[in-house]
Amino acid sequence: MKKSYLILHTAVLLAGFTGVFGKLISLNEITLVWYRVLFASIILFFILKIYNLKMLKSFSEIAKISKAGVLITIHWIFFYASIKYSNISIGVVCYCLTSFFTAFFEPILNKKRFNLLQVLLSMLTLLGISLIFHFDSSYQLGILLGVISSAFAALYTIYNERLVQFYDSKLINFYQMLGGTLVLGFALPFYFYNFPDQTFIPNLKDIFYLLILASCCTVALYVMFAESLKKIPAFTINLTFNLEPIYSIILAFLFFNEGQSVNFSFYIGISLVMTSVLLQSIISIRKKNTIQQQIS
Repeated sequence: MKKSYLILHTAVLLAGFTGVFGKLISLNEITLVWYRVLFASIILFFILKIYNLKMLKSFSEIAKISKAGVLITIHWIFFYASIKYSNISIGVVCYCLTSFFTAFFEPILNKKRFNLLQVLLSMLTLLGISLIFHFDSSYQLGILLGVISSAFAALYTIYNERLVQFYDSKLINFYQMLGGTLVLGFALPFYFYNFPDQTFIPNLKDIFYLLILASCCTVALYVMFAESLKKIPAFTINLTFNLEPIYSIILAFLFFNEGQSVNFSFYIGISLVMTSVLLQSIISIRKKNTIQQQIS
């Protein structure tokens, strides 16, 4: 269990850099995400060969896994759109709402009772988010896109939680990235037909950033993410990922001067988010230990 939490927090640390790359890469959000899933698919293909993992032969199984790839692809499009229409801080702060959506989506989709504790912890996170960032009215579009992004992230986590019980995490991520590549690739001609002024070919600097984004912040991150889901509930995963915006905001403050004036409420907000993560982690560990003691 402790190893799973270590893997999870390493993934969160890598995730903290994803928003930064969204600012560094000059491509628009559609093209950026397509190259991200394309490069990740290629990297994962060679990883599968190295580990000698057999490809799936059942089309229904491939389609089932690929559906989650479409969800994460849509999440990324809205996430990077939020950053490009506002800034890194807004994009990553809105991502914290993932745990809020999970608390409501998971009981509905998995036909379970609502967990009052999860809802209360989500509200604590929501309060922390509101204190971390005073939403500027000029960033309304970026905020809306960020909220939509977090909803798709929640759906992806819930759906992915079912898959990791039956398939290898590297195999899951390969078919998910491949599914995202094919679906978004099919839509690209229509997109560029309607927006011919957008750039499709990345420059050398963009290629360098995309390779890092695909290898470290996609392949490594989501393999760790899938491994964590085998031991840790989806709600706890999403709640822990609320630390990602804190890392991203710090990086944005350091390298993009987004933190010209950080007030006292910022630190209170961070404390609330971290408290909600800590409480849920403690509760999850104790619950797991109690179940193991009952079994033994």
